[in-house]
Amino acid sequence: MKIRGLNHITFAVSNMDRALEFYTRALGAKLLCRADKTCYLDLGGIWLALNCGPVTPPQGYTHLAFSIDDADFQTWREHLLSLGVELRSDRERHEAEGKSLYFTDPDGHLLELHTKNRAQRVDYYRRTRTDMEFY
Repeated sequence: MKIRGLNHITFAVSNMDRALEFYTRALGAKLLCRADKTCYLDLGGIWLALNCGPVTPPQGYTHLAFSIDDADFQTWREHLLSLGVELRSDRERHEAEGKSLYFTDPDGHLLELHTKNRAQRVDYYRRTRTDMEFY
């Protein structure tokens, strides 16, 4: 018995039309189906569900990160800014860790667009972080 992968991600949203516009225009999600209070989207092969309901986004650094190509980083920045998306400051990091764009959706869910994958990040940490144990 084991987990076989990520099935879907669901966000509570306060306004379906506003959320749909954000995820389709800002992030390029494709609308798959919609009812009055729910919809399903395809976002880079990820099943994203939106459901109208009470919204209490997590606090702190809890977030959802999507992979982007390093070559597209500045284009993504300009695209988000052109839509009025407010970008948060990235934490200081070495360029080998990758670059990130942090922002929130209309209901305050923290999202990130990141240029490195898990293997690249772990390899960087393996080379630079003596305080970490690796398995």
